[in-house]
Amino acid sequence: MTEPADHPLVAAVKPLVDAMGAEMLSPAQAAADDVVLAWEGADIIAVRLPQLSESLDHILAAMERRHGMPLSDLDRKTKQGVVRSLEARGAFAVRHGVETVAGALGVSRFTVYNYLNRDNPSKAE
Repeated sequence: MTEPADHPLVAAVKPLVDAMGAEMLSPAQAAADDVVLAWEGADIIAVRLPQLSESLDHILAAMERRHGMPLSDLDRKTKQGVVRSLEARGAFAVRHGVETVAGALGVSRFTVYNYLNRDNPSKAE
């Protein structure tokens, strides 16, 4: 049998697991909250999902890598785009999400709320 690390399922899901900031484990190490992935009836790998707050930090770090600079160095329009992207990914449903994003962008919470309301005036009401 193919070793789990060399299994095609592991290779297929690794980019997604890395993008989420999750961790891959052997099925024997899986806890109740982990997701066990099977292939043709056999458990191959377990995925431990990160806590939501860890996911936000991971997403912010990935955005910095993508932009090639700290998010606080981005221009206003790009920061607004970052906020829209984070909103679409549910970043502001995380406790202290606005504060975390504001800190990463080098702006105030008020500014983040303005960016959020700018594109959707009905939210301001």
